[in-house]
Amino acid sequence: MHTSNARISHRWPTWKAAGGALLLTASLTLASCASASDGDNTAGADPELATESLDVAVATNEPWGAYHVEDVVAEVEATGGSVDLIVPDMSEADEEAAAQAVPLEEADPSDYDVLVVNGATEWPAEVVKEFADVPVVASSTAYLQPEEAEHAASIRPRLVHVTAGSPAEQETFAVHLGVDEEDIDVVGIPELDQNPRWEPEGETVLILTSVTYPDETGGAAPGTELLLDAAHALADEGYEILVGLHPREDASLWEDFEIAEEGSVEASARADVAVGIPGSVFPRIAAIGVPLVGTLDSDHEVPQYLLDTAVTASTVEQTLEAVDAAEPLSSDELEYVVGPLGDASQSTVQAWTEGAAQQDAG
Repeated sequence: MHTSNARISHRWPTWKAAGGALLLTASLTLASCASASDGDNTAGADPELATESLDVAVATNEPWGAYHVEDVVAEVEATGGSVDLIVPDMSEADEEAAAQAVPLEEADPSDYDVLVVNGATEWPAEVVKEFADVPVVASSTAYLQPEEAEHAASIRPRLVHVTAGSPAEQETFAVHLGVDEEDIDVVGIPELDQNPRWEPEGETVLILTSVTYPDETGGAAPGTELLLDAAHALADEGYEILVGLHPREDASLWEDFEIAEEGSVEASARADVAVGIPGSVFPRIAAIGVPLVGTLDSDHEVPQYLLDTAVTASTVEQTLEAVDAAEPLSSDELEYVVGPLGDASQSTVQAWTEGAAQQDAG
């Protein structure tokens, strides 16, 4: 059993910051970020600093991955601010994304108070170099392997604050960045601030895809063939199949089934069980109360905490059996993989505000 240390609150060590993997530009009012209650686990902004706006730049490991920050944009905009995603160019930019894309060559670092990155991979590191005088905050928004990243050493001295969604992410993110776990604030997962009520429709299975084909925007995960075969087998058994697509998945591969236009988390409220390739969405689905089955390809490596959210299967036959055996996670298991529920967006923005306030600390 994992012991959650989600209820921690502290100041990140005073390092001079700038740079990152998920360059999010956000203009927001600090006053809205200073309302953390006593005893909360989030990083609270100093009330004395809550008098001026905060401009935030975000850079993601997947350079055009605007979806990584979409659930924080509303919190920023509610304060009167905005969010920009720093990208290599506009070739893969999503014009309908909540966060506006800004090419790095057009971005002026002096326009921003803080740079937010979601990892220490090649693109965040490049942005960090260009934003040499901007404080850097690292916020975990997707699962990473528990190994130190190639560019962690160059980004680490720039960090003024680090956040993770859950104690499980906290452990992995600490290894990824090469920092101590206790120096990472657990703030919750913004996507879960408004959880749908679990009301399964009966004999309904939600299929959770990964990405079948890699492209310039990011990599892919193996296992689509097994998941497709399992979906067809479940349909043959009489189950209603609903497909929750990864934002970068090829929808044409799943045209035989109903696509969940509302998104995977919202759609999970309709499902009796979810079956898919383990990924960042698994803890989010588990938080709704839905039992999970993870279909595993031998070449697919994911952190153990994601596997622990589900019954795992490596064949179609095992998948069919697992659908009957899967159960919701316990409250302790949920706390470990999803963190605190309810105010994650606000807590995340508060942490960014605190990081920006340390601009001159180094």
